[in-house]
Amino acid sequence: MTNAGTQISHDEGAIRSVVDTWLHATKRGDLPTILNLMEDDVLFITPGREPFGKTEFVRGFEEMSNMKLDAKSEIQEVHVLGDWAWVHNYLRITVTPEVGDSTRRSGHVLSIFHRGTDGQWRIARDANQVMPEKQ
Repeated sequence: MTNAGTQISHDEGAIRSVVDTWLHATKRGDLPTILNLMEDDVLFITPGREPFGKTEFVRGFEEMSNMKLDAKSEIQEVHVLGDWAWVHNYLRITVTPEVGDSTRRSGHVLSIFHRGTDGQWRIARDANQVMPEKQ
């Protein structure tokens, strides 16, 4: 394999690791780890609301602190272009409140990653189309 191919494979592995770390940190409620996986100017685009950034993400995460979140990721594609990359992912999430029934959500996610000057890949933009599953 060429050096370029090795670098792409290393980068793809690092990006997949960010996705895995995000999911595990979410399950543990580990907000500091999640915040380290996103750019300061991150932008989230979700159905039914205006795009939002890091501050709003933190607020929403804290509001869900009493719920158990379990997510499974099926990465469909990873493409690396220098210090930028995009990932097409299919995400399934189960949300279980302290009292009541679990709900399931699923859908496609398109994320743009940026490699910082420290070499760390972080999410810069995230278009999340996860919606409630039909019962």
